[in-house]
Amino acid sequence: MSDKQQLSLPLPPSPVRDDTPLVPARMVNEWVYCPRLAYLEWVEGEWADSGDTAQGKRTHARVDRGGKQLPSPDDIGDEMSKARSITLSSERLGVIAKMDVVETGEGVAIPVDFKKGKRPHVAAGAYEPERVQVCTQAMILEDNGYEVPQGALWYVGSREKVPVILDDELRAKTISAISALRDVATSGRRPPPLENSPKCPRCSLAGICLPDETNLFSKKYTPRPLNPSDDPALPLYVHTPGARLRKSSERLVVETEEDSMEVPMIDVSQVVLLGPVSITTPALHALMSNEIPVSWFSSGGWFLGHTFGTGNGNVAVREAQYHGAFDEHKCLALSRNFVAAKVQNSRTMLRRNWRAERDMETKDQALEKLKRIVKKVPKTDNIQELLGVEGEAAAVYFASFENMLAIHPRKNLPGFSFSTRNRRPPTDPVNAMLSLAYALLTRTFTSIISAVGLDPYMGFYHRPRHGRPALALDMMEPFRPIIADSCVIQTINNGEIKPKDFIFNGPACSLKANGRKALISAFERRMEQETTHPLFGYQVSMRRLINVQARLMARHLQGEIPVYPNYLPR
Repeated sequence: MSDKQQLSLPLPPSPVRDDTPLVPARMVNEWVYCPRLAYLEWVEGEWADSGDTAQGKRTHARVDRGGKQLPSPDDIGDEMSKARSITLSSERLGVIAKMDVVETGEGVAIPVDFKKGKRPHVAAGAYEPERVQVCTQAMILEDNGYEVPQGALWYVGSREKVPVILDDELRAKTISAISALRDVATSGRRPPPLENSPKCPRCSLAGICLPDETNLFSKKYTPRPLNPSDDPALPLYVHTPGARLRKSSERLVVETEEDSMEVPMIDVSQVVLLGPVSITTPALHALMSNEIPVSWFSSGGWFLGHTFGTGNGNVAVREAQYHGAFDEHKCLALSRNFVAAKVQNSRTMLRRNWRAERDMETKDQALEKLKRIVKKVPKTDNIQELLGVEGEAAAVYFASFENMLAIHPRKNLPGFSFSTRNRRPPTDPVNAMLSLAYALLTRTFTSIISAVGLDPYMGFYHRPRHGRPALALDMMEPFRPIIADSCVIQTINNGEIKPKDFIFNGPACSLKANGRKALISAFERRMEQETTHPLFGYQVSMRRLINVQARLMARHLQGEIPVYPNYLPR
């Protein structure tokens, strides 16, 4: 292309800030395909692997092996040559690219981008996002002094090479895409999701983007089940006193005095250490590198904290969270939301699990009291008043809790009598189980909230206090009866935990190793159970549902959805 032609094209506007990073050419491709996807990946640093992305990585890994160095523009001879995995940038355009292959010869350079699939049968020979990406690479080469007559795409699936014509129209689209992406990154405004788009079902970020869920509040169509299937990785619990966790190649090894076991690291979503167990530094480094959090608990089941890597770098969502946390009206609105959902779900638990042999009149009275309390929640004027309403609901709920247990405490199992909720320390077996179940739920919410990019320690209802994951405690309120309480009821009613599984130390009661293991197993089973989301209508596991709720909270705080929708099973 001549100098005259180059100067006739529109140039991108100057960056608003000097620290605006160079846009990767791959992100320009994503922007043309879906602006929201490009923003989530490049600006917010979100990523999720899928079968397609894994296959793409394997394709590019093969391309990156071997190859000659790229000669300077003046050193290109007549002989054809290929340079692989070449990184160049253009300050004029504000872009950078890692090019799969650059073919040189006869004084010119041709960028060739590799794609994993088969060549699409479209008029231009390839889809627009791919052609824009190649055009970006070509213009980078030109700004580095190379003559580039055209570009090309190589489709690995069909082993076909498709030329990309670098006409003025394609160049103008490319410059416009680069400029738009840089502008939106500077402004910090996330593009809206696509509406009912056929692109969404195969997108690896569908479960992060939540396009249909976000659009539900403004576009009244039924959300599709776009959330990817649950990660098969599961938490690894280590609770045998004296156990040691170490790393061996890509596996985690749990060693005890009696034996040892190995677990592939890829099968572990997080590590939970309870009591006097240890972990080696290499194992800790490997877990942090693989973004696998380590949760620490005391022997009595108190949640102590997390160890994880650099974490989610999405500053924008935390900025919105902090703004909300210092807004009294926002705090009160969210707090009412949490408490109302908790009381409704407590009522649902009593309605579902009240034993048939118990007094039905007492049941009706308890349900009616909780129904009245739910109506009082929106009328509270401040957090202190709301705390009083929540306390009133808790008194009604826990006064009836014993009626959900299968065996009456005054007959054969006095160890499971329950009259009131107590803690610090719990003084009876049921309260000991509830405390551990709530600690496990706190750990789950803290981990998921951190992964989403929110700060688990800055809450709206529970006020910030050193070491207390206030937002995790806020968001888990509606889930306490549905997950934690149901696990306790299930293990007692199924006979999985017996009075012999507890130990008393003065007034304090705690679970022995076998009882703790049984409750943890029940908790993990509950997390894997599928439920129908009452708002979106699709089936998800409880673990995945909590992730969806955390992302909905982020969307609400950033103004994408008007209200935070709590989980309210029927």
